[in-house]
Amino acid sequence: MSTPALNISLEPATRAAFPFTALVGQPQLQRALQLAAIDPGIGGVLISGPRGTAKSTAARALAALLPGAPFVTLPLAASLEQLVGTLNVEDVLRDGQVRLAPSLVARAHGGVLYVDEVNLLPDALVDALLDVAASGVNTVERDGISQQHAARFVLVGTMNPEEGALRPQLLDRFGLSVALANPTDAAQRTAILRARLDFDENPAALGEQHAEEQRVLSAALVAARTALPRLSWSDDVLHHAAACAIAAGVDGMRADLVMLRAARALTALEGRSEVTVADVDAVAELALAHRRPEGSAAQAPSNASAPQQPQQNPQRLQDQQAAAPSPQGDWGALPAQPEGTTKVQKIAGWPPKKA
Repeated sequence: MSTPALNISLEPATRAAFPFTALVGQPQLQRALQLAAIDPGIGGVLISGPRGTAKSTAARALAALLPGAPFVTLPLAASLEQLVGTLNVEDVLRDGQVRLAPSLVARAHGGVLYVDEVNLLPDALVDALLDVAASGVNTVERDGISQQHAARFVLVGTMNPEEGALRPQLLDRFGLSVALANPTDAAQRTAILRARLDFDENPAALGEQHAEEQRVLSAALVAARTALPRLSWSDDVLHHAAACAIAAGVDGMRADLVMLRAARALTALEGRSEVTVADVDAVAELALAHRRPEGSAAQAPSNASAPQQPQQNPQRLQDQQAAAPSPQGDWGALPAQPEGTTKVQKIAGWPPKKA
């Protein structure tokens, strides 16, 4: 007996994005994402934090804020060819035409490329991704054939520090970074819960509630992108950025450059015509936090006019170091104890040792 076929109509799935202006308690994250959206050459944003701190929600909200911007997700199992694309050599040999297979970075052009758990990706994949994000150009090579295309997008990478860390060389390639923490204020958690529940119950209503704020912010981002080429940096701003990088003890010059580009983006976003030292200070920690040597705390750049601290007597310093307790080895290890020795009179097969 045959079973009658069932006619089931599948409703297309649509996923509304949480309004960017409705995010609660994440001002630094919102600022970093806006700056990267204004100037993708900054090199993207790395967001670290525990589960459930709105990392992916913020990335999707940013894409929805940019007019016509695609939102592309890089899966953990992606290959290098899927990320940057590949060339069809057979087509070249047959008719002399170079055909490029569409890649994830090509699809993300003009939008947001989101990488969840970026610390779990192979290093080669992360390195290639950061190269494209910083340059805005993707180069595909195969069997001596090379082709380039534009790939300017806002790179947003997220990671949970409990699941492993990125190598310092890869951390440095991210332009800005934000470290999120679990909210501990009850009032703030209540506001977050209210916004999330309202969105889950009626996304359209929450979107309508924030429509005007979204429109104003979206227009400001577009205007800031247009204004970037007209802004420049004075020598005082350049000197201050360099002093901040030196005070942080970072390697290389990438931190200085990112600070300057981020400061310029902030100036454009606020509709001003001159980048100031205050703009550098406002974005400095976003550019320095993940580049600062481990164990060093944030500090202001040294001021040449500040009073100098008196130098310690070298002999006194040496005496203090000698008096300080020396570090032990492994935790719980005991100091060496003196032990007596016994003279060996005879070893089997060997004549006795003469006195």
